[in-house]
Amino acid sequence: MPHTPPHDDNNQAGEEGDLSDLLSELRILLPGAQMLTAFLIILPFNGGFSKIVQAEKIVFLLTFFLSMTSLVLLSAPAIQHRVMRPLQDRERFKRVADRIMMCGAFSLALAFILGTNLVMSEVFGHVAGIVACVLMGSLIVCMWWWLPLHLKRARKI
Repeated sequence: MPHTPPHDDNNQAGEEGDLSDLLSELRILLPGAQMLTAFLIILPFNGGFSKIVQAEKIVFLLTFFLSMTSLVLLSAPAIQHRVMRPLQDRERFKRVADRIMMCGAFSLALAFILGTNLVMSEVFGHVAGIVACVLMGSLIVCMWWWLPLHLKRARKI
C-alpha cells in the first residue's frame, strides 16, 4: 500500500485546496453584495426618494459606493484567476486574493452598516438609525472578525 503524506498546506494539493476554498467563500459573499447593490440601484427611481433629506442622500451614496466597491473587490480574485491562468506563483496569488477578499468583506460590512442606518432612519428616525447602525456594526465585528480570531487563538476550531 503506498504511503500518503499528511496534508501539508505548503504542497500543491494544499495550495489548490486553499485557492478553491477562497473562491468558494467568494461565491458565498457575492450574492449578499449583489442583492444590496440591486436594491440600492433601484432606490433613486422610487418616487419617495426625492423627499429624503440631504444627509440621507449622502448616506445612500456612501452605501451605494461601498456596495459597488465590494462587488468589484469580491469578484476580482475569480476574474484575476481566469486572466492569469496558468498561475506562475499560486501561493502569492492566494495571499493577494485573500487580501482583496478581506477588503471586499470590509467594504461590504460598511455598506451593510450604512444600509441599516438608511432604512432604520427612514422608518423610525435618526436616533433609531444610529442605534441600529451601532448594533449592526457590533454584530458584524463580533461574527466576522472577533469570534473567528478568538476561536483560532483558543484553538477550539
